[in-house]
Amino acid sequence: MLGRLPSAPAGEGTVAALTKVMDRFGIEAAVVAHTAAWRHDPVTGNAQLLAEVAGEPRLRPAWVGLPDGCGEVPPPAQFVAVVRRHGVAAVRLYPADHGYDLAGPDVTPLLDALAAARLPLLVDADQAPLAEIEAIAAARPALQVVVCQIGYRALRRLAGVLVRTPNVHVDLSYLGTHLALEWLVERFGTGRLLFGTGLPARDPADAVTRLLWSELGDAEVAAIGAGNLRRLIGGELW
Repeated sequence: MLGRLPSAPAGEGTVAALTKVMDRFGIEAAVVAHTAAWRHDPVTGNAQLLAEVAGEPRLRPAWVGLPDGCGEVPPPAQFVAVVRRHGVAAVRLYPADHGYDLAGPDVTPLLDALAAARLPLLVDADQAPLAEIEAIAAARPALQVVVCQIGYRALRRLAGVLVRTPNVHVDLSYLGTHLALEWLVERFGTGRLLFGTGLPARDPADAVTRLLWSELGDAEVAAIGAGNLRRLIGGELW
């Protein structure tokens, strides 16, 4: 994620700083959102993101979405059309921080539009209960939902969601439990896991070490590290 955070020493938040970190850890490319779209205003933050990543082929934007009931954002069909026009790879939602229910009626039209467009949805684990994440995924099998920043305390509840909803996926950014990655792959398959760093709040060394020092085979590491994301967003990252 580009941008600064008000409560964490997260570095400069610039494209140059991010790509420098990526070089350090051998990360070739990334899908990124902007803290301004999360913490300030999705419309201006999404525009700022596009301006900052323009000309940087290693970074593909992820926009923050909202229900359109208050008029800040265009209707879902128009929003999705703009997303497609700008090459946005995925959409992030922050229901807890932005004041709506993920499984409520306000955001239903947007979720339906994302599913129809085959745009992946990214949701941090602290933004909605797993029951709501399961509900929206079960209602829309075409909607690929990635649960980000989920920790070991939620693994039992997460397992049930993964059993019942094959279109729910998990990123590695907070997955610190000993052998949790290997267990998830054994139980649910390689295709349900995505590499993610949690930048700028977390050090990417956590996720990089977890994946590269895992007991998984090279093909599984390659799938989690890049292949699964490429598949979800419809081909090559760039």
